[in-house]
Amino acid sequence: MPTFLSSNQMLLLNRAIEELEKEKLERDEEKVRYLGEKMPALQLSGLSLAELQNLCKQLHAKIDIVDEERFDCESKVDKNNKDLKLKVQDLGGKFKKPALRKVRVSADEMMRALLGSKHKGSMDLRANLKSVKKEDIKQEKVLTTEVGDWRKNVEAMSGMEGRKKMFDAAGGASM
Repeated sequence: MPTFLSSNQMLLLNRAIEELEKEKLERDEEKVRYLGEKMPALQLSGLSLAELQNLCKQLHAKIDIVDEERFDCESKVDKNNKDLKLKVQDLGGKFKKPALRKVRVSADEMMRALLGSKHKGSMDLRANLKSVKKEDIKQEKVLTTEVGDWRKNVEAMSGMEGRKKMFDAAGGASM
């Protein structure tokens, strides 16, 4: 037991432990009594094959009845749980948010929804785009085609000759 409890708390805790043990014993006794009523001991010795088959059929019928009762009880419990959850949500004032669905909305419809009556006419989204000149595109294509095979460039620039070519290309004077 923890040492930070007062003597009154220790007495209450010991009393609670005793009560729990007592309740457990009572539940075990009740279970044994109930099973004794519902399931009498089987006397299998001295029965013929036909009597054993008849006994098995009776046991299967009882099992089916018990399974039906169990299923009914489970469905009642599930239904009550759902009802209680709804009541708790109502009392708490918080509701489960439904899953949102994707909706396709055009730009005009979105502007109408956001601005309301202030939105007039259709918006031309392409009007604000930057225009690109065709000459720039042609120059980019020329640059990309000049690069060529990278292996040739690596071989040409390898060693001291490559460094000399780079130095000469940079505008420096060779010795």
